[in-house]
Amino acid sequence: MGKVYDGLHRISFLINEEGVIEHVFNKFKTKTHHEVVLDYLNGND
Repeated sequence: MGKVYDGLHRISFLINEEGVIEHVFNKFKTKTHHEVVLDYLNGND
């Protein structure tokens, strides 16, 4: 049919107290998303 399917794109934003985007998470699985965010917050990026 000529159509290309790229799949799902999941994006999550970490927003600080001032409302500014601090970090963008775009490579994660939904099962481990919390671990990715906690690792970032703990400095294990």
